[in-house]
Amino acid sequence: MQLRQAARPRRSPMVAALLARETHTSNPGPLKKSARTRRRRGILRREFLGRAAAAAALALVPRHVLGGQGNIAPSRKTTLAAIGTGGQGLQNLATLLEFPEIQVVAVCDVNRESGGYLSWNWNQGKEQRTAGREPARRAADAHYARLAPSGTYTGTRAYADFRELLAREDADAVMVAAPDHTHAVISMAALNRGKHVYCEKPLAYSVFEARQVTQAARRAGVATQLGNHGQASEEARLVCEFIADGAIGPVREVHVWSPARFWTWFWGEARPPETPPVPDGFDWDLWLGPAPLRPYHPAYCPWTWRNWWDFGTGLLGDLGCHKLSTVFKALKLAYPSAVEASSTKLNPETYPLGVIARFEFPARGDMPPLALNWYDGGLRGPRPAELEAGRRLEDVLYVGEKGKMMGHRLIPESRMKDYGRPPKVLPRSVGHFKEWVDACRGGPPPGANFVDHAGPLTETCLLGNVALRAQQKLSWDGPNLRITNDDDAARLLHREYRKGWTL
Repeated sequence: MQLRQAARPRRSPMVAALLARETHTSNPGPLKKSARTRRRRGILRREFLGRAAAAAALALVPRHVLGGQGNIAPSRKTTLAAIGTGGQGLQNLATLLEFPEIQVVAVCDVNRESGGYLSWNWNQGKEQRTAGREPARRAADAHYARLAPSGTYTGTRAYADFRELLAREDADAVMVAAPDHTHAVISMAALNRGKHVYCEKPLAYSVFEARQVTQAARRAGVATQLGNHGQASEEARLVCEFIADGAIGPVREVHVWSPARFWTWFWGEARPPETPPVPDGFDWDLWLGPAPLRPYHPAYCPWTWRNWWDFGTGLLGDLGCHKLSTVFKALKLAYPSAVEASSTKLNPETYPLGVIARFEFPARGDMPPLALNWYDGGLRGPRPAELEAGRRLEDVLYVGEKGKMMGHRLIPESRMKDYGRPPKVLPRSVGHFKEWVDACRGGPPPGANFVDHAGPLTETCLLGNVALRAQQKLSWDGPNLRITNDDDAARLLHREYRKGWTL
């Protein structure tokens, strides 16, 4: 339609106005034309011709290039690079591609392409996804090809090394979905370049890294978001509103539990002795990143790395950042004052099958001290007497002085029906990813930004792993990042990086 309109001699309002101005100014009537008048007419005519040509060109340019209602011009889009395009990374990429405000310009993964990744469509088999940088590049190109008038697009660039990507690409933002042990080094490199960062949980591999990334985010003043999607939910806000309304009175105890880890079979207690060749297209050295050197084995990746102390952060790091997020917000938590943990058989290579951790938090304003109890691997806290027989025990239990709440509902159900809903006092989320996209474009800080929420949350989860390895109760000075009763445990707050890697 626009092409036909441009070919017909119809005048746009701009052209009509310029013509009216030209006709009015260049008609001197019976007066003799002076040199000044002739010069003025020449200037106006050139101005008119230039603007008319520009108006015609605008009519010929497709609307998706210009922007306008329902469209955003490329020059106004937020450019993004996706770093880490395994199972979760591809999932995040697919979501971000749907935002018209975002233009994905580059993808990065140490693996060119292979199978065996986690698929969230478990109907096809849990470990049946093909992933890597080439599938990610093809997905981005195919998405933009569908939007292009020509039906083709080949503009997404692919990298193996995130450092090369950051050096060569001037992207506004990055999405980080690599394994846990590289979250901090990638996020820090992006923050130091002033880029907005979306990072999968946990924010870091170590307590020290989490603090450093949080401080870097504060200095950079950019938009950040952790990948704990539940923080944006309606249920999360209801929990906060029930507690703020005094529905169960002051809360002194919380129990949170997680089922057995779903991500892989259990390898055992020692490293595999075999040293098979590294698959073609896979950069094992880059995958190791700052972790200690060891030979490649498929027991470590593409996603079985969560089992291993050197690469993963256990269920506390993985699901703790999901399940404890609302607890932190509702009860205004920051740093615990003490933590202790125990587990099934502990070994130096792989995470134990089950963990119990207890975090003690001091009083906060008018809120009393709190004991936060974590259970995983199928271990569970006490079943409350108020819970009806036959009703399933949910994964978060708040114990108040005037009652209990399981998940986002008061128990028993009769209590919930009598109480109804608490006053709606909190703003609702526009969506977890949209919070971040909007923040990248000048909107308010997202609900899981590194500075206000994700940093302290991640530190606490990872501190549980420190207590587990120290095998004793630790006194914690959070503001000063210091264990005050065990000097030996301090070395577990961070680890020495492999040569060539820095935070």
